[in-house]
Amino acid sequence: MRIALHSVVRPGLEQGYDSTHATIPPDLVESFGRVGIHDWSIWRSGDQLFHLVECDDFEAALAALDDDPANIAWQKTIGPFVDHFETTGPGHAGMPVPLVWRLQDQRGS
Repeated sequence: MRIALHSVVRPGLEQGYDSTHATIPPDLVESFGRVGIHDWSIWRSGDQLFHLVECDDFEAALAALDDDPANIAWQKTIGPFVDHFETTGPGHAGMPVPLVWRLQDQRGS
């Protein structure tokens, strides 16, 4: 599955976010693989962050990461840069941005 997310960097911390997030710790990469996250890309425009996550089951992956030591340590590092995630509902289920349209789907491929 492919999931889009939208988050916001705290004002004035954009460059710090970029440099801190240039790489993530190897143990977190391993945790992502273990929980079924295959790829995660992030784009930034100003203070707006746009994520594309390719995974087996987004909610299950995030639930598994909630208690993961590598993720807990990473959130302590990157968390101060992130103001919030835009959500459409509570919990992990409310994080994905709803898909409106996809060319590949329209083509039927």
